[in-house]
Amino acid sequence: MIEGINISKTYGSKNVLRDISVRIPRGEFVAVLGPNGAGKSTLLKILALISKPDSGQVIIGDQSIVNTPSDLKRKIGIISHSSFLYPELTAYENLQFYGRLYGLDNLEAQIIAVIKKVGLLLALNEQVYTFSRGMLQRLSIARALIHNPEVILLDEPFTGLDQDGISLLQGVLRDLKSNHKTILMVTHSFEDGMNDVDRILILNKGQIAADFPTENLLSEDLKRIYHEKVAC
Repeated sequence: MIEGINISKTYGSKNVLRDISVRIPRGEFVAVLGPNGAGKSTLLKILALISKPDSGQVIIGDQSIVNTPSDLKRKIGIISHSSFLYPELTAYENLQFYGRLYGLDNLEAQIIAVIKKVGLLLALNEQVYTFSRGMLQRLSIARALIHNPEVILLDEPFTGLDQDGISLLQGVLRDLKSNHKTILMVTHSFEDGMNDVDRILILNKGQIAADFPTENLLSEDLKRIYHEKVAC
């Protein structure tokens, strides 16, 4: 469903990504682990069509991305360190803005459905600048899902969430997977959201250090493999 082929990216004199390739078939849930500076967020931004690689290509479906056409961007929902929300607008107005941007029909019903999914119905008409960090993260999730994207890209999605928020997001991810969405999640956690992951990539120094399925993988085995690979 989404693929990066021979992706390289340099910022100044630093090679952030070094000729890496990753393919995520439709319906697969992949987690990306790695130390700070490994290139995880840069890879996610390139796959999300927010940033362009210095070399290599991104393919969504069977289409190679050259000029990032808007119809392909509509296939993607992204949750990143930036909320992409407008603080002076209410939660409803933010979702209404993005819904109109994507040309959604029956928009009010879709806003209510997605705001219920993230547990913010009571805050629907509150201005976003009054939201806590956890509430902002929940609304960011709603914003990313309002257009029912086929590919969901998440950069540290559990950051700022309390235990209720963590449980809620885990349920959202489980629901997305059951609906055969393609998911890539950048994370530092060995636990949050990992129960439903099909495959793990470990990035280190801008390269893929490991790529393996999670079937029958114990938490202690994952930690051991991780520390072996990032120590290289």
